Amino acid sequence: MSERAAPFYCPYCGDEDLRPSEAAEGGHGAWECAACSRAFSLKFLGLLAQGLKRSDSGGAQI
Repeated sequence: MSERAAPFYCPYCGDEDLRPSEAAEGGHGAWECAACSRAFSLKFLGLLAQGLKRSDSGGAQI
């Protein structure tokens, strides 16, 4: 198993200045953004049984 994954950018403002947050509830998966002063948490729910299927309908044709 690999180490915990870290987010690359803030989901609110898009900045990359993130730090792990120990003050948030739960502690694990909590992050703080220094740019917009928001705290958020991430949680891995699991793998999809059939994976992600994308339909090609609706795309532009050349």
